[in-house]
Order: sequence, then C-alpha cells, then structure tokens
Amino acid sequence: MELTVSHWLYGLFTLIIIGTMIFRKGVVLPTLLGTFIIAWVYKGSLIDGFTAIFNANLVAAQELFSIFLIITFMLALLNSLKDLGADVRMIQPIQKMMVNGHVSFFVLIGVTYVISLFFWPTPAVPLICALLVPAAIRAGLPAMTAAVAIAIAGQGMALSSDYIVQVAPSLSASTTEIDAGAVADQALILSLIAGGVAILLAYLMYRKTIRSKHDERNELDLQLLQTQERSTNKPKTEHLTTWSKIFAILVPLSLLAVVVYMLFNKLYSGSDGLAGGDGAAFVGGVAVILLLLSTIAFGKHQALDYITNHITDGFVFAFKAMGPVIPIAGFFFLGSTDFSGNILGVEEGPSFLFGLVEATQSFLPQSAVLAAFSLLIIGIISGLDGSGFSGLPLTGALASSLETASIDATTLAAIGQMGAIWTGGGTLVAWSSLIAIAGLCGVSVMDLVRKNFFPVIVGLIVMTVVAVFIL
Repeated sequence: MELTVSHWLYGLFTLIIIGTMIFRKGVVLPTLLGTFIIAWVYKGSLIDGFTAIFNANLVAAQELFSIFLIITFMLALLNSLKDLGADVRMIQPIQKMMVNGHVSFFVLIGVTYVISLFFWPTPAVPLICALLVPAAIRAGLPAMTAAVAIAIAGQGMALSSDYIVQVAPSLSASTTEIDAGAVADQALILSLIAGGVAILLAYLMYRKTIRSKHDERNELDLQLLQTQERSTNKPKTEHLTTWSKIFAILVPLSLLAVVVYMLFNKLYSGSDGLAGGDGAAFVGGVAVILLLLSTIAFGKHQALDYITNHITDGFVFAFKAMGPVIPIAGFFFLGSTDFSGNILGVEEGPSFLFGLVEATQSFLPQSAVLAAFSLLIIGIISGLDGSGFSGLPLTGALASSLETASIDATTLAAIGQMGAIWTGGGTLVAWSSLIAIAGLCGVSVMDLVRKNFFPVIVGLIVMTVVAVFIL
C-alpha cells in the first residue's frame, strides 16, 4: 500500500496520544486536533477539516450511544432501589456468612463481583463498603485487605470483562469489524484467569494479617467506617418496607433469570441472537421494566417525576463516565476504512491505521507472544489516565492490525482490554475510582495501590501467557 502524508500524520498523532497517556494527561485535545489536521491534509480543504471534526464525533456518538443507554438504565434502576431501601436488603443476609476473616475475604470478592457485573463497581462500591466491610472487619478482616478484595473483584475482574453491561467489549470492537460478543466471551475467560491468580496471590500474601474475631484492632478499624455506616439506606417511609422486601427478591431473581436465559441461548439453542449489543439491549430492557415497577411502588402519584429524575441522573453519570470517549473513538474511527468514508465525505474511505501497520509488517517479527504483550502494555499505558475505557478504541484497532496466524484479533482485543481496565478501572492507579474504595474503607489509596500491584501484574502476565499458548 502506498502511504500518503495523511497516513504519516495519523501515525504521528497516534504516538502523541500514547505519549500523552503515559504522562497521565487527557487525550481529547490531541484526538480532536489530529482529526482536523488529517482530514484537512487528506481532502486539501480547510472547510473539510472543520466538517470532519463534527462528522467524526457524530459517527462515534451514533455507534456508541447504546452504551450510554445501558449505563443510564442500570444506574437509574439502582437509584430507584435505593429509594425503597431494597438495595440494602439485597445484601444484608450475606453479613451472616462472615463467620471469620478468611471467609469474609472470599464473601466480599463474590458479592462485589456479582453486583459489579450488573451495576458497575463505581455505583456498587458505596453499598458494599457501607454494609459488608463493617461486618467483615468485625469478623477479623483488616480494612486494607477488605479494600484489596473489593478492588480486585470489582474494578478488576468484573469491570475488565463487563460481560453483562458490555460497555468495554463494545468499545474494543467499535473501530473494527471484530464482534463485540466474541470479545466479551474471550474477555470473561481472561478476566477470570487474571482475577483468579490475583485473588489467590493476595490471599496468600495477606492471610497472616487476618485477625481473630475478638481482636481489639477490629474496633479501631470500625471507628473509621462510622460515617459510612450512618449513611446506610433505609426506606424513606414505613409503608415501603413491604415493597423493599419484594424488590430485594424480585430484582436479583430477574437478573439471574436474564443471565440463565442468555447462557442457555448461547450454549444450547445454537443461536447468536443475544450476542454483543443484543444481549446488552435485553439486560437494559429488563432493567427498564424493573425501574418502572420500583418507581411506581415508591410513589404512585409521583412516579412520573421520580422516573424522570432517575433517568436524568443516569444520563449525567453516563456522560461523565463515557463522554470523553466520543472524540477519542472518533479519531480511531477515522483510521478505519469502515467509518472514514462517512467522516471525510468520500465514497471509499482510506485506512490510515491499518495501512501504516501493513506497510511496517515486513519489518516486524510475526510473533504471537510479541503481539499479545504489546497489546497488554499499550492497554496498561492507556489505562494510566485513570479511566480504563478511553484507550479501548485504540487497543481494538491495533488488535485487528496485529493479528497473526497464531493469535486472532478477538483475543488481542480482549488482552488490550484487560490491560486498560485492570490499570485504569481502579486497581493500579491512585487517581482512578480506587480513591472511592480507599476512602470508604478508611485506608490510604497509595498503600492500596502498593498492595494491589504484585498480585494484579502477575495475574495479567499469567493471563497473557495462557491466551497465547492455551486459548
């Protein structure tokens, strides 16, 4: 393929974006500037450069809007359950299982993982820390070890696969022809491998810190959590107690039924009807019906206002979390022939990123190990911004370009996703949502990063080796 000035400019701005991520700075500015300059040079028209910026963001918004919707509906449902006090009732029985510190460690991991799969870790962490961490500390689990368990299970293992909501797999597949459902399946397996290794190492490393149930130091840790305990949700009026109990049972059963149906559909029916975006749409639709019912139960006469407020709050959260991804995705859409035509206003769009990789492939060794660890490292670098999601369009695009006969693009995209989200999602950088876990558990966020580092890094390395040689 003959490379043009626009190809080299695209490569230059890609390197600038990666460099900006290394220095933990926002990459929205270089992506917007790069889109403008590349389009201007390619079309030879300043006006077309201005138009391309808008078109790139519009195309990205159209492709990614389903992600915003699923986040909105799931968060709106969680907020409506808080009104009823049902969110508290859902996990209160689990407190009785925390008979000692060792059991509490694994109970925290299991509950955090399940809740984070459906509602994302960031909204779920305050609930878990308010209700389960005090019980775990009373059982002898130190607050720091509890924070490690929550971070690895939620911000690491659950968020990196994002198997139910499927925001991450959709972003990884957004700039390529990779199937989001296939990425989700692969990411689930890899996240369980990385998480399993990290959990085992963390337990082995910190098991000696677990105390007896009656140790006086437990009370000192609990004093740091008193503020969080006072913030535990309760039904806002007494007549809601019955509805609180009903929805504490109805919501988990409904979501469990969704998962069972999706698994049955995938494993036994031979149909891919609920793969990728269709699966997320199914989950979102169920969440909306549950939202309607819970809102009506909370206030029959005010239901119209309540549901509007919850959906508005959900959209605000979604755009705060994912808004910066739109211009970033727009830049990488410009590098793909599937979208560049619409962005540049031409019938057959150029392939800037793939063209560059194809032109340099003859100089690179065709190694599955090199490709896999390159995607892991680039994913980790992209996660240094503290988001974990902003680099997924990049890792997905590179995965399609770097696939070899030994490892396919789907696996490479999942590896890049693991590196990005385990790092930026909230296990390895202190300026991420890990701050919330540390604050709610009453521990130092920097100490928590240090506790997480070795188990998580080893888990990611083992996961990558397994992906290359076994999967």
